[in-house]
Amino acid sequence: MEDIEKFVHGFSRFQQQYFSESQTLYDNLRAGQRPGTLLIGCCDSRVDPILLMGGDPGDLFVVRNIANLVPECTPTASAGVSSAIEFAVCNLEVARVIVLGHARCGGIRALMAPREPVAETDFVGQWMRIAEPVAQRVRRDLAHRSSEQQHKACELASILLSLDNLLTYPWIKRRVEQGQLKLHGWYFDIESGALMAYSARQQQFLPLVCPLRPANERAAAAAA
Repeated sequence: MEDIEKFVHGFSRFQQQYFSESQTLYDNLRAGQRPGTLLIGCCDSRVDPILLMGGDPGDLFVVRNIANLVPECTPTASAGVSSAIEFAVCNLEVARVIVLGHARCGGIRALMAPREPVAETDFVGQWMRIAEPVAQRVRRDLAHRSSEQQHKACELASILLSLDNLLTYPWIKRRVEQGQLKLHGWYFDIESGALMAYSARQQQFLPLVCPLRPANERAAAAAA
């Protein structure tokens, strides 16, 4: 019940902010949404896109799933994810798509260290097969690295896989080629608080927002 009360109080604060102090925002949104950005993120409760980006209602069209994956455009692709992407790009005509991955992703960890399914349906395992080629490559190329390093490499590579898979959708590929749509790959480092972005020119993830303090300094401060 404490969680429920917290959520109700939270909605009350939301109501006060957007239906009293900032009434104009929802006055405009009643006519319809016009977000400029589609963000594809993970379901992880620690990685809320609106909270992380400091957005307001109407800023982002958000699609969330386990491990922020995008399936290839095939007749058997997940209709839930693909239809949401189609709506954002073709109906809302967003100007950019951000694939937001993150550190300590449970879906990627499950992919890298598979266990017996916890449910007879194993929907999680079926979904994570999208990124199996990435996991195989990481296991092969980084076999000499620690499991933590392999997990991070797979987290980063899965973002690139999703970006590549986005281009299998003809209406995305066409808009990208015409300069009407930009694709971005971002990575939120939960440990350091940093935000990284993929640079196609340098073919690596580079800091977009640096951490306030190095992780080792924060750990030392917490232990003091």
